[in-house]
Amino acid sequence: MLNSIFFIYENEIIVPLVQDESAYVVEQGYSSAVFEASKFPEDDYESHKKTILIATDSQDKAKELSEKGFYVIGIAHAENISSEFKGLKYIFTDISEVDIDSFVKAYQRYAGEPWEVLKTERLIVRETTLEDVDEFYKLYADPEMTRYMEGLFENPEDEKRYQKDYIDKVYGLMGFGVWTVVRKSDGVVVGRAGFSVRNGFDDIELGFLIGKEYQRQGYAMEVCSAILDYGKAVLQFDKVQTLVKAENKVSIHICEKLGFEKTDTVEVEENIYGQEYNAGQKVPFNECRHGTYVRMIKFLW
Repeated sequence: MLNSIFFIYENEIIVPLVQDESAYVVEQGYSSAVFEASKFPEDDYESHKKTILIATDSQDKAKELSEKGFYVIGIAHAENISSEFKGLKYIFTDISEVDIDSFVKAYQRYAGEPWEVLKTERLIVRETTLEDVDEFYKLYADPEMTRYMEGLFENPEDEKRYQKDYIDKVYGLMGFGVWTVVRKSDGVVVGRAGFSVRNGFDDIELGFLIGKEYQRQGYAMEVCSAILDYGKAVLQFDKVQTLVKAENKVSIHICEKLGFEKTDTVEVEENIYGQEYNAGQKVPFNECRHGTYVRMIKFLW
């Protein structure tokens, strides 16, 4: 868990900025301090470095601390414009404008903690963790759940390998994905929902699944409405598609209530990874199954 955010400067031009930002961080309930690059007492923090996020404008210090296992983000400014900050996940260009949520999310990405995406009245939408996989198998256990959509890999270890790659590559690279839906009242995983990019299509796609025992309670409408709002306000999507098996009348009806309109019927690749997950290797096109889907579009702006 994040406890401290430290600012380490090399160029004195940023001292007033990081001092103000450090004071802001303290106001938000975290400990913070400002250090000159040559005077940071790293040995004092070695034992609890995994609870610290460091922001620095020094490329050399960033490399040194990263190699020692600290979580580091870069600070870019006019005087270090040529610094590459190789290996860092984040570089902030205007440190005085960074809010606490951005610091927390940067730390969570390094620490492997899931981002909380949004909350509704009854639900929490967050990034998926490997621990969720066992819960997914419970959701998909009823044959009705895979009547109109693909299921999980037969071997849970394949699914966990897939999810690990998905967490590492999709969330970090794209900033969105298919997320886990949790009920606020008891922390139970009730489904999955989010955005994806379907092979062969240009538009971002909304997808959702609510476990059979949690259906008919309005969860699908509640979570999808919030996710579409997030797509508009945060991700700046102008339109979203959804692809629903032609026979899946219930989901088509939900999408219509969400404001989607039918455009056409398309053939979609299924089972693109085969029966086992092999480091993202897809089966040849002619070995994929194909299904007939209704394509629906919703304009967000």
